[in-house]
Amino acid sequence: MASTNPIQLPVIDISDPSNAATGREMLDAAVKYGFFYVHGKGSDFTAAQVDSTFDISKKFFALPKEEKETCRIRTDNRGWSGMHSEILDPEHQRTGDFKEALNFGEFQDGKPQQPLPTALHSDEAEIGHFASLCNKTCAAVLRLLALGLEIDSEYFVTRHDASRGATGSILRFLYYPSISSPASSTYQHDIDVRAGAHSDYGTITLLFQRPGQPGLEILTASDTEGNNNNWAPVPVWPEGATSEADEFPPILINIGDMLSFWTNGLLKSTIHRVVFPHAERDPAATVKSPDRYSVVFFCHPIDNCNLVPPVPSTLVAAAGADQKSVESGKVGFGGGAGLLSERRSMTAKEYLNMRLSATYDDREEVASTK
Repeated sequence: MASTNPIQLPVIDISDPSNAATGREMLDAAVKYGFFYVHGKGSDFTAAQVDSTFDISKKFFALPKEEKETCRIRTDNRGWSGMHSEILDPEHQRTGDFKEALNFGEFQDGKPQQPLPTALHSDEAEIGHFASLCNKTCAAVLRLLALGLEIDSEYFVTRHDASRGATGSILRFLYYPSISSPASSTYQHDIDVRAGAHSDYGTITLLFQRPGQPGLEILTASDTEGNNNNWAPVPVWPEGATSEADEFPPILINIGDMLSFWTNGLLKSTIHRVVFPHAERDPAATVKSPDRYSVVFFCHPIDNCNLVPPVPSTLVAAAGADQKSVESGKVGFGGGAGLLSERRSMTAKEYLNMRLSATYDDREEVASTK
């Protein structure tokens, strides 16, 4: 079930990534919720850059299917995945997610290392610049989390530095048609979901959203009756951050499975999903909701980064004492994170490939995953 009240998450100013107090505030949010916002003015993004990136995304998804097919998703996790291609919750879903996505891997000299349709060629440098700003914002967040964990502020940053090796980081455009959209002619009530319940695979995720396009929900802790299916909507505009205070909705950050595992479960990789707005889910409803677009950046360490041993923090070591109970919980670890419970050696790339293989069944093979 979904909670009637949206969850209130902290909004954190990351303009000073060397502030230990901010690091502790961020750590508290990561431990309690696994989600928090970062203030738009604390990042290097401008409203114009964010708006332009969303415009590029809309342009791509409006292309004929034949043009999008030229860049179908590959085994290196780059490219386009069409409607019903991705199954994020295979245990409970009867069909694939009701969405389309376009994944960009690393850019080199402003150029993507993957095929793109002709319509996006003139936008390559702008997309690459947006990805570089995402990396910069991730570095600020990772520095603050390191300070909160009382370790070297560069511990995570150096292990995510693409100049030291390839990473699995992905910039992703997402399109969720509304039920009333012409693209939803195949929609099946009580079967289709926008994005099934899942946790993210990497270390941290950046989510950019548009005003008036809700849908994200997170799974909260069990209620007093032991109900583990308590979903809380996540506002696009949280309290304390309004259109008058920010130029665009604050960036939503969440902890991924790798970072949760790397910290002995201290930081929560919280299960979340994307649903159709409540008013639109009712077959008899007359309310017409807009399509939902989002832009996501999945931050991953260098491919050869070993996730064992855990982060060298006394806080992480203390969390390890309760490792078994953490890994068996439904909130805090999702997807395939529990597969790492034996703590055998595993690189970031090995883990990512394991998760992707369970998500897609139609990825095209490529000669190299660089």
